[in-house]
Amino acid sequence: MMGGMASEQTRTTTSTSTTSIRPAEPGEPPTASTRAWTTRLLVLGIVLSALNLRPAITSLGALLEEVRDGLGMSGSLAGVLTSVPPLCFALFGVMAPRLARRFGPGAVVCGGMVAIAAGLLLRPYAGSTAGFLAASALALMGIAVSNILMPVIVKRWFPDRVGSMTGLYSMALALGTASAAAVTVPMTEVMGGSWQTGLAVWAGLAAAAVLPWIPFVRQRGAGPADPAAARQGHARVGQPALRITRSRTAWALAVFFGLQATAAYITMGWMAQIFRDAGVPASTAGLLLAVTMVMGVPLAFVIPRLATRLPHQGPIAIALGVCGLAGYAGLYFAPAAGAWAWALLLGVSNCSFPLALTMVGMRARTGAGVAQLSAFAQSTGYLLSIPGPLLVGVLYQHSGGWGLPIALMTALMIPQMLVGVLAGRNRTVEDEAAR
Repeated sequence: MMGGMASEQTRTTTSTSTTSIRPAEPGEPPTASTRAWTTRLLVLGIVLSALNLRPAITSLGALLEEVRDGLGMSGSLAGVLTSVPPLCFALFGVMAPRLARRFGPGAVVCGGMVAIAAGLLLRPYAGSTAGFLAASALALMGIAVSNILMPVIVKRWFPDRVGSMTGLYSMALALGTASAAAVTVPMTEVMGGSWQTGLAVWAGLAAAAVLPWIPFVRQRGAGPADPAAARQGHARVGQPALRITRSRTAWALAVFFGLQATAAYITMGWMAQIFRDAGVPASTAGLLLAVTMVMGVPLAFVIPRLATRLPHQGPIAIALGVCGLAGYAGLYFAPAAGAWAWALLLGVSNCSFPLALTMVGMRARTGAGVAQLSAFAQSTGYLLSIPGPLLVGVLYQHSGGWGLPIALMTALMIPQMLVGVLAGRNRTVEDEAAR
């Protein structure tokens, strides 16, 4: 694998070496040291940003029972709370391409990290459910625009390393997700047992992610400073936007994204509670959730690289779905006895997210196409995923157990596998939208 990555890096030396913070003036090529420094800074920014795209959610999942007690929430209202992330991603994510065209993607991601830090710092001390939701929405707005723009940044700055850079980004995202799930409860206990402190501490990680993007704030352009690439990028700006809704692949990818997001947010919001209700201690339940999330660290690097080498990504979608079905069956029949096995299986299944991100980069030929497809697939997908966590909360409260919620999760996995096959076909949205 390392040899393959080295060869990929060799093939793309010219592409990545042309990156700089500002476009070179005519007759003034960027120096090698500037190019290398800029590339490293950009990679650092991508990694730190990815680390911050899920702790706002998984830290809350680990302390959901304490938050419910502290704010006086019912099970149904807690279900609404777990539905807020996909709602915000759908509403705010659609703004990302427009903001990126006006301010530049670096500035938008920088602003997104500021919003995450502010929201995470404010929400534990809001004092009411409404204030908690409002501050959460602020953090999730920052996550939403960064979610949309990460595939765009990867495609434009690293056009020949989409697989490896998507893998690096996805791996960092999974690491941040798992870390928040694993350490939030023990860290809260060390800091005095206050759930407010346990949630607020994650604002520091978001604040650190602001720093690498500051040099990119004034750069409006989104691509490399290579003159040929710049001319190509300017030519694309004048082209009309794709009629993305005419593409069957775009719709298949949007539905796949929505169904995998539904499974992921149900898992992040409720899996720890499922284990706790089965008699597993709170700290162990948090570790089980962390195991589920940490499975994405190695697999999020392997899956995108494997996906880019296959003509059809459908078999990967099917394999991940089968793991999900096995994990749900285990949660239904023996949630406590086989807890670690079910956590591992669901962790593998949740790697549908890096697969979806990789297919976004592969199903469009141009940076502009990736931007439109990313916004459409993620915004539409997150909109479709909103009812899932809410329904789980309602079914849990009114049935008094986890049988019906787990049956719902199982039923949704079947269409996820089917649309994953459709989205994995070797086609581009530019060809389909032009028909």
